[in-house]
Amino acid sequence: MTTTSQLIADNLARVRERIADAAVSSSRKADEIQLVAVTKYVGPAESKALLDAGCVELGESRPQQLWEKAEEQSLASAHWHQIGHLQRNKVQRTLPLVTLIHSVDSLRLLKTIDRTATQLDRHIKVLLELNCSGDAKKHGLSGEGLKALLPELPNFEHVNVCGLMTMASRKGGVAVARSNFAALRELRDLVASECAPVAQLTELSMGMSHDFEEAIREGATIVRIGSLLFDGISP
Repeated sequence: MTTTSQLIADNLARVRERIADAAVSSSRKADEIQLVAVTKYVGPAESKALLDAGCVELGESRPQQLWEKAEEQSLASAHWHQIGHLQRNKVQRTLPLVTLIHSVDSLRLLKTIDRTATQLDRHIKVLLELNCSGDAKKHGLSGEGLKALLPELPNFEHVNVCGLMTMASRKGGVAVARSNFAALRELRDLVASECAPVAQLTELSMGMSHDFEEAIREGATIVRIGSLLFDGISP
């Protein structure tokens, strides 16, 4: 009988193989793409199985869930990513726990993160979230909002803006998703020179379980995958 841990390890191996295949198909190397395992629908035991299988980059959408899991001694080796919407009143507790914040979607949030990082005497890596799908229900800056924010970046001494993030539309299938991912890459290429040397927008966090291969083909350096890693596990 296959254990839950073995099932997760097998799922992880299959996902890594698909990442490698997608990288090769776009003339890239698999080690150019970081896998962040999204653990929002599973508990500490399943998250620990990922660590045991060699995946230490774990992502949570809700800060409260991240806080709880970060307190688990069994998950002490995890590198946590805040991938969902982050309210300013949750920055103070979240910041000491995370390796990367993917979802900075406003100047006000960026200011709060920088102020908190200054108080903690640490530097924090962040991504600016863009709404490339046009979905009013999704968070994220518009292209014009990004351009308006860029001149402010030199003011943030404790924040390293290292790239952009987006979520593709769930309507229209992989063709629409790929168009959204291409839009993020093209926007990054357009503004990259304006950011240098203050910010190097080398990271593109885009692609989830249903569309990560298209994201890789459009230049993703980080993919956020959850459900595929827990396929076959009873909720």
